[in-house]
Formats: sequence, C-alpha cells, structure tokens
Amino acid sequence: MPTRSWAPPVPGITEVFHARFTDHAYPPHAHETWTLLVVDDGAIRYDLHRHEHGALRPGITLLPPHVAHTGRAGTASGFRKRVLYLDTDVLDAGLAGAAVARPTMADDLLRRRVDALHRALDEPLEAESRLALVADRIRRHLRAPAPDPGPDDLAGRLRDLLDAHVVDGLTLRAAAAVLHATPEHLVRTFARRYGLPPHRWVTGRRVELARRRLLAGEPITDVATAVGFHDQAHLHRHFTRLVGTTPGRFRG
Repeated sequence: MPTRSWAPPVPGITEVFHARFTDHAYPPHAHETWTLLVVDDGAIRYDLHRHEHGALRPGITLLPPHVAHTGRAGTASGFRKRVLYLDTDVLDAGLAGAAVARPTMADDLLRRRVDALHRALDEPLEAESRLALVADRIRRHLRAPAPDPGPDDLAGRLRDLLDAHVVDGLTLRAAAAVLHATPEHLVRTFARRYGLPPHRWVTGRRVELARRRLLAGEPITDVATAVGFHDQAHLHRHFTRLVGTTPGRFRG
C-alpha cells in the first residue's frame, strides 16, 4: 500500500497525496480544503452528501470543502490516485453547491492541465501559473455557485465554533448554550448540512492538522497532543482510519 505525501512550496496547495489502495475504505469525513482527484488506475466509488458517485481515469473529480464524503475501491484490483488539496483562496467556497451537484468533470483539457500541474510541483512559479489555469477551467464548469447561507445559519455557526475549539475541544452542551439550541437540534442540523455528526467533524479536522504538522517534520508524539488527541495511539487509530496509512508511513 505505497503512499507519498508532501506540502509543496506552491501557494494555494496545502498538500499532495499519491496512493494506491486495494481494500481500504474511507469512512465519512470532510476536509476544509477542496479535494482535486485524478485516478490513474482502477476506479473509486464514493458517497458525497448521501449520493453515490464514481471516479474513473478519464475524468477529474472535485470534492468541495466542508462536505462529507467516503471512498472505496470500485474494482477488486483497487485504484491508484493523485490528490491535490486546494485552499479556498484558489476556488471560492461559494462554488461548493455546484461541485456537490457535479463532482465529476469529463474534460480532456482540464485533465492535461492537472497532469502538467503535478509535473511542475517542484517549480513553484510554474506550478502557481498552472494552478491558475486549472482553477479557471474548473470555474467554467461550476457556473452555478451555491447560495450563501448567511451568518445566521445554525449549522455554519456550530462549524465555526467547533473549528475554533478543535484542539482544546468543546462539549455539545457548551455549544448548545452558546448557540441557544438543544444539543439534539444541533446534531440533526449539523448532520443534515455537512453529512456527518459534530464529533466526526472535529476528528477529521484534527487529522487534517496532524497531516500538516507531520509534513512539516514534527515528531508524531508531539503532533498527537498538539492537535487534540489524547496520545500517539489515539492519533494512530483515527489517522489510519481516515487517511488509509499510518502517521509514520504518511510522513515517509
């Protein structure tokens, strides 16, 4: 199960992840970044916002930030993928609704541009230019931005609150007191909006923070407590479940 991951010196790209999996199945999780995925071999089946989709070699798959998805092999031989995690500075989060509706883009030019971007990751200036071309092409596909839910959206306000307490943690009762809602209503509203309950959201965010710290070279034991896990074993369990490889192998 070979994997490779790194943080390139390219503004807008937080992480690059190359992997081949046969039997790993990603549980429901969400990223704070855009997930730009190409399949080089095999096929992936995934659920996005409770709808099933497939990712095959010719197409480009774009998964929006803050929306839950899964992932599993679509064939017995597994799949090989390359992923770019993109900041919302590259693609506005307001395009998420269109991406949920149309996560797959069958576009030969876009595929060539994404391949060229991957080849240029060691050259920051070239990669930044190629990323701009990729983003422009994607925007042509996502012409129907999702409506802004506004600052009074309960699920959005709970997400902001959870994100502000990712490391130190926040009880659902405390969040309910701040947001003037019952814990039950918060869970239902959040899950309906983001596709997973609040506790899984926080776990996913902690794993995302761990990925960045590991790629920066920090010791695994330090990373575990720095991002909010109890210890290294706690990090190992959730990291392996969500990423498909151990923290040590991920860092390489």
